Amino acid sequence: MQYDPVTARAHQTRFETKSRGPWLHLLSALLELGEGKAELVRHAERAWASVTFSGSKHSVVLAFTGADAVAAGEALIEALPEHEFTLPRQLVADAAVVSVDHVSLPEPRLTVELELLLLDDC
Repeated sequence: MQYDPVTARAHQTRFETKSRGPWLHLLSALLELGEGKAELVRHAERAWASVTFSGSKHSVVLAFTGADAVAAGEALIEALPEHEFTLPRQLVADAAVVSVDHVSLPEPRLTVELELLLLDDC
């Protein structure tokens, strides 16, 4: 059997996506929603299941430092509940802002904690 780099890369990508879970795509989407001005402070993921669905629950903390970044964070807070995420093989069933912390000095800083429920889309 001859080595095919295109097929090998496709298999590697498929393996990496399965082993990493949906978190990388989710974080990329959240950072994009934050206009690229967010700093990832913390992410936690745990498996979730009901009688009919399975997926994962994610807790994400983002920080926005500086006036422009705080404005982007406030826009994320406003847009999150109705935002249509496009994640491979995942549906975002719920997205909520759990807490918000504003600090004015020494410079404006907004810290946002989010919880998202992702369902496996078979």
